[in-house]
Amino acid sequence: MKNDIHDLGLLLDSRVKLIITESWEEPRVLETMASLAVKRARTWYTWDQVDGLRRLGFGAEIDETDTCDPEKALQCARDDTQQSIYVFCDLHPFLDNFKVVRLLKLLAMNTDSRAPTVMLVSHQLKLPPELSRLAARVELSMPSDEQLSAIIREEAASWTEQNQGIKVRTDSRTLEQVVRNLRGTTHEEARRLARKLIADDGAITQEDVPALNKAKFSLLDMQGVLSFEQDTAHFAEVGGLLHFKRWLMERQAAFLGTGTIKDAPRGVMLVGVQGAGKSLAAKAVAGVWGLPLLRLDFAALYNKYIGETEKNLREALQMADCMEPCVLWIDEIEKGLAPDGNDQGVSRRLLGTLLTWMSERRSRVFLVATANDVSQLPPELIRKGRLDEMFFIDLPDGSVREEILRIHLHKRGLDVDGFNLPALAQASEGFSGAEIEQAVVAAVYAASARQQSVTGTHLQAALAQTSPLSVVMAERLQALREWGRERAVMAG
Repeated sequence: MKNDIHDLGLLLDSRVKLIITESWEEPRVLETMASLAVKRARTWYTWDQVDGLRRLGFGAEIDETDTCDPEKALQCARDDTQQSIYVFCDLHPFLDNFKVVRLLKLLAMNTDSRAPTVMLVSHQLKLPPELSRLAARVELSMPSDEQLSAIIREEAASWTEQNQGIKVRTDSRTLEQVVRNLRGTTHEEARRLARKLIADDGAITQEDVPALNKAKFSLLDMQGVLSFEQDTAHFAEVGGLLHFKRWLMERQAAFLGTGTIKDAPRGVMLVGVQGAGKSLAAKAVAGVWGLPLLRLDFAALYNKYIGETEKNLREALQMADCMEPCVLWIDEIEKGLAPDGNDQGVSRRLLGTLLTWMSERRSRVFLVATANDVSQLPPELIRKGRLDEMFFIDLPDGSVREEILRIHLHKRGLDVDGFNLPALAQASEGFSGAEIEQAVVAAVYAASARQQSVTGTHLQAALAQTSPLSVVMAERLQALREWGRERAVMAG
């Protein structure tokens, strides 16, 4: 709060007469301005359409009786010959009123040292052009990690006091993770989220983290082109990809800010065979690092009005920045950025917006882009500096197919020891991970229909009845695999 008071004080000293603050924390803005007014011995007034002008502190009373009218309230400010401060809350609905705009302009242009200062406070403020160059914008600082920790401790102490001295249960690792995931929220939002975490069972555990991420996502109103992925896979659910797993584990501390390396990893491109596990690997990054996973749907970005599509992308990326630290997953990215003669250059403008964000962002947003058709990828998208590495996910070999079979049999409650995994792995040669999973599902259906227990015979039959993509599209798949071996790092 001291920094906020300092910044506002500098604006007052520079004789800026119109100050704009966009904030969801109106009480905190008023508290900050009150501290500054007391420090500078200034009389200050607040205004809203319900109560009109109200004087706080010492100074002359308002003679005008009906100051709920914004025109009359602004005229009162204009008639004031003192160095007063006027804070107008939620004046934004009246900024299309030419007389309100004119009064604000007259106040803003009055550079006399004795003229009052006007501050407009709202959750969103778009000034008309004639005011934009006369005003100064100031933002309240977001809570630091230390302040977020203090908020959690205060809420824990409050819960303990209300529950006969019972201590709130947690551990340092979970607490650090909760603090990280509260970044980007205001003081009051962080307090409400922390209170909600503790209130249920008097504990802050790993099971609370996904619920916290979802609540934060809802709070920031990100529905639309961004979706929150609730179920993030753990690496135990991903067969193979040993090089990719090792690469991520080596960079986890750097990204989360717990290591000594300052250069945080920026993201990866996952290309490869359809069904080989690209989407699952993207989810696993968030699951292992304990971060929220946001999925960007390029199809939802497109709008028939010129400029709206690019605006949607910019807003989605800004929202992802607010959720830091997080993982942003763009699935089948080539479909949104591939040039199309009928899109009037929209794909190129989208690419430009995305590239600028990738190069200039300072937020801890780890980008995972997946692609099937590598021939449509713009070369500038995958250069080093924007993304750290490009991994190719190939068809699984025999040992990985055994691991995938084990994972999916175990997931469905089947006794893995009752199956000849090496024989099944050999029978599934050329299958992707998704195709192996569907064969297991088909075997379960077949056994259930016959009221039998699932056996290796059912699974062998399901595999035999499946024509994998490596057979159906052999030529295209072979060309893709050759491309991957020459131009990308093998993920397996």
